[in-house]
Formats: sequence, structure tokens, C-alpha cells
Amino acid sequence: MVASAWFSKYFFPVNRISLLAAAMLVFGLATAAHAEAKISKVLPHWLDKQGRHTLSPSLFERDAYQAQLRANPDQRSGIRFDVKWAGAGSKLKLQVELQIADAAKPVVLSQPLKTGRRGGWSAVTLDGDRFKALGKIVAWRASLLDGDKTLAEQKSFLWPREKSPKKAAD
Repeated sequence: MVASAWFSKYFFPVNRISLLAAAMLVFGLATAAHAEAKISKVLPHWLDKQGRHTLSPSLFERDAYQAQLRANPDQRSGIRFDVKWAGAGSKLKLQVELQIADAAKPVVLSQPLKTGRRGGWSAVTLDGDRFKALGKIVAWRASLLDGDKTLAEQKSFLWPREKSPKKAAD
């Protein structure tokens, strides 16, 4: 009799809590599976003549070396954009557009992403003769694409605003 009272007193509330926790877990997993695509970080890095963006794994050293490359354009051999992204699609592609001083159209770089990947870090690099032919990079925009559809984007502060279409006069 005592065991029965103890069982009913403690088992049913614990069972309800377990069911509630399981339901919250399933809801959380379902929400995460349908999470919106996003680009959470874009890190533009200058590359030296050996293709390095830093001399050691230290973030402090990386920032100091990037400042050195920024101050000495003759030491640069390219630029790499490291992009942290998340999303899903059948034909995912990472695209970086560079607005160049005195150029009407941006330079477009793209990198197809492996099928089945749902996120992580990916890099888009511009180096060699194509980099040498460019002028000064003024602004950039990184986009996550599924085919021709833009899923997410992030742009630098100086990226030109898209002009809204003017309304027709009535």
C-alpha cells in the first residue's frame, strides 16, 4: 500500500515532465531543421606572396599581419573571403561580389558548395593575374545562392544601396 502511494505520487508527475521534455526536444529539432539560411560572418583576408593570411595561428598575429599587408599593397598577392554560412538547398553556391573603384560593374567570384552540406566555413579566393589587374576594392557583398535564388547575404558598409523602383505617376 505504501509503495503504491509513493509510486502514484512521484511517477505520474515525473512521467509528465519527461513527456514535456521529449516534446520540446522534438519541436526544437524540427525548428532547427527548417531554420532560415544565413551568413553569419564574412572575413576578408589579404594574402601575401606565399598565399598566407597570417604567420601563426594567433588571432593577434593575424590582425597584425593583415595590418601590415593593408599598409603595403606590394606585398599582397590576393584576397580571400572566409564565409560562415548555414542553409540547405540542392544547388548551393557561395558568391562574393567586389565593387572596384572606377568600375561600373562589380567583379563576381563564386564557389559551388558540396552537396549535402548544411553550413560551416567556406572560402572564396581571388589571386594571380586577375587580382593584379583589379583596382582598389571599395566594398563587397557575400551571398548564399540556391540556383538563382538568393537565400542570404551580408555586405560591407560601403556596398551601394539598391535604388528602389520609382512609382509610375498617375
